[in-house]
Amino acid sequence: MRSVAPAVLAASAACACLILTACERERRPFQEPAAASARAKNSPITDLYAGAPPPPAPPYSPYQHNAYSISEGKRLYAAFNCVGCHAHGGGGMGPALIDDQWIYGSRPENIFNTIVEGRPNGMPAWRDKIPDQQVWQLVAYVQSMSGQVPIDALPGRDDHLSGGPPENARAAATPVQTGTP
Repeated sequence: MRSVAPAVLAASAACACLILTACERERRPFQEPAAASARAKNSPITDLYAGAPPPPAPPYSPYQHNAYSISEGKRLYAAFNCVGCHAHGGGGMGPALIDDQWIYGSRPENIFNTIVEGRPNGMPAWRDKIPDQQVWQLVAYVQSMSGQVPIDALPGRDDHLSGGPPENARAAATPVQTGTP
């Protein structure tokens, strides 16, 4: 009986060593950024260039034609408390977003850079706080507030069932730059 115990003990120790060395922790590369999170290049506010102008930017954001993303942008607009400064688009401490007066430009990359980099005298920078996908959803919603989104991207209903038309059902107005940064 005593000779069996050391053999069982040795076998169980060998089994435990084998199990511990054979198992490898699952690796999850959380530090690697997603492909969708590549930052957009800064775009100029003016069309004046020294030398040849850069190639034209895309005429719409990646989510401009997507009703779900516009709805998500609306949810994020409330969640990140954009309402606190811009109200529901009509302006407050921050500029209005439902008119055609755009200080820093109305192109998608201008809106993206305004959200990511912030602006002097009030607009905070959200760099590294909001993933780029959500920033683009916010861009699509902000564009929809002033009617810059196609009618086929209208969400099915407003999230609060207010009965009013969605923001991107407004008549489109061509934005104009009103100030210098």
